[in-house]
Amino acid sequence: MDPKEVYMSKPWLKYYPEGVPHDVEVPDKSVPDLFDEMADKYSGKAALIFYGKKIKYGELKQLTDRFAAALSDLGVARGDTVALYLLNCPQYVIAYIGALKIGAKITPLSPVYTSKEVKHQLEDSDAKTVVCEEILYDNIEKATVDLDHIILSSISDYLPALKRAFGKSALGKAYSGMQVPTPEHIKQAGLLQFKELIKKYPPQKPDVAIVPSEDIAALPYTGGTTGLPKAAVLTHYNMVALMMQTLAFWPIFEEGKEKIIAFLPFFHIYGQVVVMLNGLAQGATIVLFTTPDIDDILAAMERYQASGFYGVPTLFEYLKEYEKTDRVDWKRLKLIACGADTLQKSTIEAWESRTNSKILEGYGMTETTAVSHSTPFDRPKTGSFGVPLPGVNAAIIDVDGTEFVPVNEVGELILNGPNIMQGYWKRPESYQETFVELEGKTWLRTGDLVRMDEEGYFHFFDRKRDLIKFKGYSVFARHVEEVLYNHPQIKAAGVVGVPDPKVGHIIKAYVVLQSEARGKISEEEIMEFCRQNLAHYKVPGIIEFRGELPKTDVGKISRRELREEAEEI
Repeated sequence: MDPKEVYMSKPWLKYYPEGVPHDVEVPDKSVPDLFDEMADKYSGKAALIFYGKKIKYGELKQLTDRFAAALSDLGVARGDTVALYLLNCPQYVIAYIGALKIGAKITPLSPVYTSKEVKHQLEDSDAKTVVCEEILYDNIEKATVDLDHIILSSISDYLPALKRAFGKSALGKAYSGMQVPTPEHIKQAGLLQFKELIKKYPPQKPDVAIVPSEDIAALPYTGGTTGLPKAAVLTHYNMVALMMQTLAFWPIFEEGKEKIIAFLPFFHIYGQVVVMLNGLAQGATIVLFTTPDIDDILAAMERYQASGFYGVPTLFEYLKEYEKTDRVDWKRLKLIACGADTLQKSTIEAWESRTNSKILEGYGMTETTAVSHSTPFDRPKTGSFGVPLPGVNAAIIDVDGTEFVPVNEVGELILNGPNIMQGYWKRPESYQETFVELEGKTWLRTGDLVRMDEEGYFHFFDRKRDLIKFKGYSVFARHVEEVLYNHPQIKAAGVVGVPDPKVGHIIKAYVVLQSEARGKISEEEIMEFCRQNLAHYKVPGIIEFRGELPKTDVGKISRRELREEAEEI
């Protein structure tokens, strides 16, 4: 069969779990509409549990309506941008839904951003209102951005009384050097207080007509291959579509009955959409953590009998050897999901051996509203990130062209579906390189190199920008990393190509050794190990030992930072 026809036939549909539809109908509703429906239906049920403090759906709806009324009175209108510079906390949910209720759009900022990064995002997103964690206010002030309103929020406002002092102490250590503004400064600078706004305004949201297909819900920023981060434009339609797609793909979840552990950061698209918004859209109870304290998380999973757990590879790599992991009955959970990066085979095998449960991988990007593929819960395949969600079209084309490649050949993944972004904010010039018109559809070029097997399962190889060209050979950085991870004394590894005029790129591996091996294993020993397990052209020409490797906000090794370091030398 012609490669194009294979992709268009969607071979993966044969392996959808029973009851999962091939497509979904996206209702003409906004994100707050879905939330309000659940809040009315389960008003007496806990929506959030924050270190023991419970907030019921009915109460949470009132809080979002109060915040919507406050923003409206402050002059924030439909189409305006509201920035959230917050840690995971109830205020995040309240501010997010409340701002959307008046037709504003959200741009989430990472709490670990420097003032320079904060400045770029605030200015680029046109944000004039910021809801800011008080411990992070220093960076807002240093950013020197012209803002209309700064709304301060304290993590302790929703903590149980016994935990307030501890919460402040923990944040003080985590954000040492950051100063909470004094009452005098708050008054002098005209700063607003979140808790006071909530008290001041009644739970009566303004009557704002939101057009889901046109109104932007969020501007999440994503790092490009070069230059400053740019925002993916996600409408209410994109987000509602993704919620319908994922809920349809996971019929094992029962509306109003699930408990989800939420420690993934809400500023990141994974935590924001998959955990927070999806949880609210199914009437689940979200057990919320500000910091990913492993002991607290494991204890909460058993205490609340959690049914869903969402993590990243570095977390599972840690948990597979952690002494307290066995305190959780992992077999009881309906879903143990991993995203944001690729799981190493060694991690999967060790996890399954220890817990007798399976981690189901998924794939997605900020540009796909977090997800495009997920592993069928009844038919996982090791090494695959699964199959496209209902309503998603997926295909693979030449890395340097637009020809569809045959099954099992590696090429660039392209996607089409209702969850695909509208484009990049203020970057119309990027449209031609980001989207391609094929077969009467507009496809997103993901920049990821993958293959599809005969059953329609997709397998990740590498980012297109991480493909290393050595003497005309194509080398996947991930393939080299996988071999390095098989060395018993290697704890972490990152591989990049260093530009070289003679060979194209020299392969460089940054390696973190297990503590007991440091100073005892040489670079040459690592190279020899690679020679025994890799084709000659894939063997790193440079090995550099490190104590640790740079990581992204969700814990995956940042090849971009390693590549920039290597190119500066």
